[in-house]
Amino acid sequence: MGKDESMKEAMKVLKIEAESILNLIDKIDENFSRAVEIIYKSKGRVIVAGIGKSGLIGKKIVATLTSTGTPALFLHPVEGMHGDLGIVTKNDAMLAISNSGETFELNTLISSARDIGVSLIVFTGNTSSTLSRMSDVVIDVSVEKEACPFGLVPTSSTTASLAMGDALAAALVKKRNFSEQDFHKFHPGGTLGQKLLGKVRDVMINEKQIPKVFSGTPALQAIDEIDKKNLGFVVITDRKNHLLGILTDGDVRRCVKNGVIFKGKSVDDLMTMSPKTIDENTSVAQAIEAMEKDEITALLVTDETDRIKGYIHLHDILGRGGTLKISTSY
Repeated sequence: MGKDESMKEAMKVLKIEAESILNLIDKIDENFSRAVEIIYKSKGRVIVAGIGKSGLIGKKIVATLTSTGTPALFLHPVEGMHGDLGIVTKNDAMLAISNSGETFELNTLISSARDIGVSLIVFTGNTSSTLSRMSDVVIDVSVEKEACPFGLVPTSSTTASLAMGDALAAALVKKRNFSEQDFHKFHPGGTLGQKLLGKVRDVMINEKQIPKVFSGTPALQAIDEIDKKNLGFVVITDRKNHLLGILTDGDVRRCVKNGVIFKGKSVDDLMTMSPKTIDENTSVAQAIEAMEKDEITALLVTDETDRIKGYIHLHDILGRGGTLKISTSY
């Protein structure tokens, strides 16, 4: 029985992608070793960033790292520049993924992250790119061609990045002497299900820890409160703790860009009204579903009268610090 055109195309794609991975072997050099050392010695987490197809690959790399003993979080470049950059600390290591190395949103995020003092590792197909020049370690994941019929759709390039991510995770497993017993500790039966069935109140940041100002507060004072609590936002309420709005790092940056003068303005002039909220008795699984639906990573927690109860971020569910709270096995 002869091969039809679809079978031939499939075999062609698999051959091209397999060759792309094999070609990475010759690109493993001291830069790869340096990347392993940076992550191994880091006192924080690995913050992985990418956009589009590279972002999807980044999320898988995060899942692999976290399940093998290396705390990692995914940071979307756009969300990062709208407040989520507040999760990044100088103790973290950052892994940026971009085939071209010229993705505007990612490079903008990385430029700001560099000011924080993070060590930056890059997976890229363009080692002379803008992103590469900003980096501490550049790992070449370039491919000869994409596997799609037009040579345009990210196929071989994303496969190469994914494989290099697996190589990095495996090297860290060896470096940490991460054992099979350790692996099972991160994948106990039912742990994820139990966690997702838990309530928002069990994982949220308490209301007392949230940066908060009253309506009518001078804008500059509200911005000081953002800096003080370092969560990337400040909540605006009335005197009875009813939610009125939110002001984020991203809001402040946009105001600066647009030439807004803060002096003489109140926080009410700058805040975003009606931010997304959730009830504290909602399950964690429902909270994650709500975040995915609205393509956000955080929700304010309120009661039935709109009084502030807390704040939940995806990273608080997955674990912010050096100790993992849960780990996915898929």
